[in-house]
Amino acid sequence: MTQATTAPTRSRKAPRKARKHKGLKITLSVILVLVLAAGGTGWWFWSHLNNNIKGVDINKALGEDRPEKLPTSGQNLLVLGSDSRAGSENKELGGGAGVSGARSDTALVVHIPEGRKKAVAVSIPRDTLVTRPECTKGDGSTMPAKDRVMFNSVYSLVGPACVVKTVEKMSGVRIDHYLEINFAGFKGLVDAIGGVNIDVKEPIHDKKTGLDVDAGPHKFDGTESLKFVRTRYSLSDGTDLSRIGLQQQFLMALLKEVKSQDLLGSPTSAYKIANSATAALTTDEELASLTSLAKFARSMNGVDPDTMETIMLPVEYDKIDRNRVVAVKSRTDALWKAIREDTPIPESAKKSPALGQG
Repeated sequence: MTQATTAPTRSRKAPRKARKHKGLKITLSVILVLVLAAGGTGWWFWSHLNNNIKGVDINKALGEDRPEKLPTSGQNLLVLGSDSRAGSENKELGGGAGVSGARSDTALVVHIPEGRKKAVAVSIPRDTLVTRPECTKGDGSTMPAKDRVMFNSVYSLVGPACVVKTVEKMSGVRIDHYLEINFAGFKGLVDAIGGVNIDVKEPIHDKKTGLDVDAGPHKFDGTESLKFVRTRYSLSDGTDLSRIGLQQQFLMALLKEVKSQDLLGSPTSAYKIANSATAALTTDEELASLTSLAKFARSMNGVDPDTMETIMLPVEYDKIDRNRVVAVKSRTDALWKAIREDTPIPESAKKSPALGQG
């Protein structure tokens, strides 16, 4: 996990119904789940959950050199799934023997338009080559700008604020909030809801993650779910782009499972889920309390899951290093422009040549 400060304790109740949000990775679902928790469980439970949440001061770290916040731009979140090996559980789950540091294993820019009627999530492949801007590290030293660095290396070298800055520089989109969850948090959340039903599209016999399943329906516990969303090399094309497809499939199944459970009728189950979620959740300082998270989640109450879109950043294989991808400028420019201006995304901007789409 990243270095973080503990958020101040707040005291408000925020019972909520779970709802399905198509296309967001595991981290965003944490917000929707945790606000189920506090109603009727007493001050101790609320205080405990509130103090679980860790916050990082993104705004202070970035300063004023940021994209303009347009009046009609809605809300934009950067959602990261961290592969941090910090702590024994994260190291064991990540297969982290001899692996240090952390990377942004999954990254989504989630755009929630004005009026909260629909939303879109843009997946940024971890192997995308980007220009990292000059950033300030946690110790106050400066990391110079550099071209052609892997997107997921920015997190490990400089931290979450620099990831936000990198995304803002490449997109021109002002990021309003930051959310992150690690391996252990992912596992704990899935186990807390009793596992997730997945229809596996093709046999997976992955030596790297240890997942060994045939095609067909399966119920995965937390450890198996983590293996599923991290599977890459045993897939038909063995690319990270195929893994993004598994992650999107899993999220939809997870949210369906949460929605099917009567969590409001079971305070014990609701608390267990919220405790697992908040213990592994890192947010920007503005969201680093249950009160703030609940208020934000309530603001999304009108989002219609049926209109939710998941889009992969339009990329193509790099001509120098075929193990990396680069953004297709004309398509990504159109994608980011639509998000900045809160307008419909052109169909061409939803297609990625690396997947054989146009």
